[in-house]
Amino acid sequence: MEPVKVAGDLYWVGAIDWGIRDFHGYVTKNGTTYNNYLLLDRDVTLFDAVHRDFFHESLENIRKLVEPKKIKNFVINHIEPDHSGAFQAFLREMPEAKVYLTERGKRGLQRMFNFDADRFVTVKTGATLNTGKYNLLFLETPMLHWPDSMVTYVRELKTLISQDAFGLHFASTCRFDDQFVVTYSEFELEDAVYDYYANILMPFGNLIKEKIEEIKKLDIDINIIAPDHGIIWRKNPEKVMSMYMDMASGKAECGVLIVYDTMWHSTERMVFPIMRGIEDEGVNSRVIKLRASPLSDAIKEFWKLRGMLVGTPTINNSMFPSVAQFLYHLTGLRPKQRIAGAFGSYGWSGGGVKQAYEFLKRMDLQIVEPGIEINYGLSLEDEKKCYEFGKSFAKKVREFGAS
Repeated sequence: MEPVKVAGDLYWVGAIDWGIRDFHGYVTKNGTTYNNYLLLDRDVTLFDAVHRDFFHESLENIRKLVEPKKIKNFVINHIEPDHSGAFQAFLREMPEAKVYLTERGKRGLQRMFNFDADRFVTVKTGATLNTGKYNLLFLETPMLHWPDSMVTYVRELKTLISQDAFGLHFASTCRFDDQFVVTYSEFELEDAVYDYYANILMPFGNLIKEKIEEIKKLDIDINIIAPDHGIIWRKNPEKVMSMYMDMASGKAECGVLIVYDTMWHSTERMVFPIMRGIEDEGVNSRVIKLRASPLSDAIKEFWKLRGMLVGTPTINNSMFPSVAQFLYHLTGLRPKQRIAGAFGSYGWSGGGVKQAYEFLKRMDLQIVEPGIEINYGLSLEDEKKCYEFGKSFAKKVREFGAS
């Protein structure tokens, strides 16, 4: 890729990772990008590094615009290794650059790399930096989504360089939202935002709302949002900010995710009458079989919908391993404002459904009990019970959304 002009003298100089499919356990079936940005001015400024494997690609993009040794400022908005992995390599190319970052960012980088501490300048919310004809404003965003995080606003360009916030994982030659929706679709764009938020930012909903409100109180115009992953929002930055506010507030479709796994198909056979009961109650449903789907897809669909039913067989008096992995991972994301229940099957003795409820109760969810559990095969009477269980749960989902 060549450097891409974002606005004025600001350029994208990042890299596209077409091949990555596992991003620390998050399945990135469309790859990703590592975005960093170069501002050409009296004091040339680089915003963020890239993954260490893509250092040379980013460096070559920079060299097409300016000699790296002429860079005077190096702004580090976020120190996670996919953005700071090439930090030390960049420093060697920029011997005169001062590094601007938060105090927590500085401490984190000191643990990761050896460097000359005299080159570091720590900043707080409200701090500014003049580069010539441009003025930068820094805003700390701790736990969005690491303690060190901050964003940078380029005032004259009305551009927010937002690190991981408002990003998405999607490798594409499209650098901007208006290009993306032409090449792909509006649905794929929104789905990628949901996927990213649900798997990375779900635990930080209250902080996200606070920071978006804080940005609004600064009374700054934002015409462009330039994150460190995915596309740059230049046509409709309000769209992604609105989506984030909705997601941070727990807004969801009136629907039910049935997420399950099965051993000898008994639990799987329960899914269909449960689904019919939900649909006959006028509520939408989606079904995900865990061993046939990426875990991150199940997390995304959970966050899109208001209700969730977890199906598990019993093995060794416990949940099926893939179901246990899903619920363990979901617990760490600290979900709120959802309603959930469980169902399943057993042979010698039960235990899987009971354990699923134990996990669900650890989360800040509304729990619907009792679930439904069958022994060995699914009889006609069991099928009717599953159908009624689905209808009853769907009613509660609708009532939960109205409360």
